[in-house]
Amino acid sequence: MRSLPHRYPMLLVDRVEEMVLDERIIATKAVTMNELFFQGHFPGRPIMPGVMIIEALAQAAGVLAVTSLGEAQKGKLVYFMSIENAKFRVPVEPGVLLRLECNLIQKRGPVWKFAGRAFVGDKLATQADFTAMITDPPQE
Repeated sequence: MRSLPHRYPMLLVDRVEEMVLDERIIATKAVTMNELFFQGHFPGRPIMPGVMIIEALAQAAGVLAVTSLGEAQKGKLVYFMSIENAKFRVPVEPGVLLRLECNLIQKRGPVWKFAGRAFVGDKLATQADFTAMITDPPQE
């Protein structure tokens, strides 16, 4: 288990609980009322936006992909290519630990496909399949 540094304001993965390279990752996000998106989503009934849950799943998958590539690939960027079969089943509210589970389904060169599921306790909150491309950052 390791905590991830919070140098980036959009980081939605707090801790990696388990990882099998080129296979799967289990991570957590502590959902707190301090998240900026709760200010307007929704007044009086804060619920984590579905797109942010999908983003958290994608970030967990990105950690798996970049770590699986090894030290020589450090600094690579992970870009969304597609999101499919997204379903939102349980609202995610402040004060919960969101468990993020992502499995690598397919890898073809720089294109990786994942199946992601987010849980609140034992309840499936969100699921989605998504594809990402791992690439070099733009040259400055």
